[in-house]
Amino acid sequence: MDHKLGEEVNSRFGKRIGEALADPQIRRNFRNALDGVMAKRAEQFPDPDELWQLRNLDKAIRANSLHKLPQLLEQLEQQLTDNGIQVHWAVDGEEANKIVSDILDGRGVKKIIKGKSMVTEETGLNHHLEQLGYEVIESDLGEYIIQLAEEPPSHIVAPAIHKSRLEIADLFAEKFPDIPYTDDVDEMTHSARLILRKEFASADAGISGVNFAVAETGTLCLVENEGNGRLSTTAPPIHIAVTGIEKVVEKLSDVPPLLSILTRSATGQPITTYFNMISSPRKEHELDGPEEVHLVLLDNGRSAIREDDELDATLRCIRCGACINHCPVYVRVGGHAYGTVYPGPIGSVLEPQRLGIHEAGKLATACSLCGRCGEVCPVKIPLPQLINRIRAESNEAASDSTVRGHNSLRNQKEVLTWKLWSALYCSPLLYGLFTRTATVLRVLAPSKLGAWTRYRKAPKPAARSLHAMAARKGVDHE
Repeated sequence: MDHKLGEEVNSRFGKRIGEALADPQIRRNFRNALDGVMAKRAEQFPDPDELWQLRNLDKAIRANSLHKLPQLLEQLEQQLTDNGIQVHWAVDGEEANKIVSDILDGRGVKKIIKGKSMVTEETGLNHHLEQLGYEVIESDLGEYIIQLAEEPPSHIVAPAIHKSRLEIADLFAEKFPDIPYTDDVDEMTHSARLILRKEFASADAGISGVNFAVAETGTLCLVENEGNGRLSTTAPPIHIAVTGIEKVVEKLSDVPPLLSILTRSATGQPITTYFNMISSPRKEHELDGPEEVHLVLLDNGRSAIREDDELDATLRCIRCGACINHCPVYVRVGGHAYGTVYPGPIGSVLEPQRLGIHEAGKLATACSLCGRCGEVCPVKIPLPQLINRIRAESNEAASDSTVRGHNSLRNQKEVLTWKLWSALYCSPLLYGLFTRTATVLRVLAPSKLGAWTRYRKAPKPAARSLHAMAARKGVDHE
């Protein structure tokens, strides 16, 4: 997804929501997929005490990493450098993209194979490289499908979850007319595997994300199910990993508990098929692996988020997608309705901070505050509380706010309405005058009150006020 899409998030949010709600196929696709994911997750945590302890442990690990972030990043850089991995720092997405293209420039690179990476979606890396003439191929099956469809991901774990089996079969038939048509999932997967195997062998460079970066050992950890991540990072002569600075953990011993809850929360698996640990480029005695390994550490607003004692919990996220899977709003509208890289509850908190309230603050309104996201988050991010905070930032003027664009969605009509309400309810004289007037003029009460009455009846003053009825019955209401 082009990172500049954030500029129109607020302005087109309502329209995208309406379009999604008008498409029953979207709801069927998400309902069919996410019901199964939620059931599998529940099966992985039969013991609530074990889950409670693991969540507390993982919360503590991530909180410790964020508390020590500057020191851990310096330690990570030193360890990676000692291991032979080149480290690069990027303030924003534009700088990260330039660093990647500068690495590729002059090395004869034409084709790039990519493992799944939400951070490169965040920076718009594919678009940047394609503009420079590079051929970029996504190797994750879901990412490959949406690349063929020329669409952005709709989910941070399952990017093509919005598409049904038949829609994918039609897409394959359109893009690969020489392959016999089939809607069998195994056969389509086999066809994609055969196509991608050739790309792995001929790629000049590989790009991946990072799930955990271990400061203690200088190790990059990648979690995946398809083996494409391993091939993307070992088959080409150059491997470039791109990650947010918050992905660092202090010790190698921090990884097992995080991995354990990540896989079970994300896909309902006790463990993924592949867990890759990359600590250096190919050594002299080794037969395979990249000759160069680079790590691009991206800030892109993360340092500012860390400065807020409440909102810094956002950075604990391990990108499992559990909050998205359990969100009743997301399951009805899908990820594309949000119009941002990160959808769902985590997106409603992260994107307004990353892009600014003025660009993405309305995402926080797509929430019923049911609390399910907070209940399932494996690292105990208080998402409902943070969503409320973003809503407050959108409308309240706070001089010490760390969020860009705070107070930019303040509606002056709404502000005036609440001031009048406050004045009425603070003055018995005004309140009494208002209620008597409203009762007398109840026939003039409007039947339409904007969006509120689209699905509801407008409230209408009663024929007699409570005080009037009490007086009629001889009840002393003073």
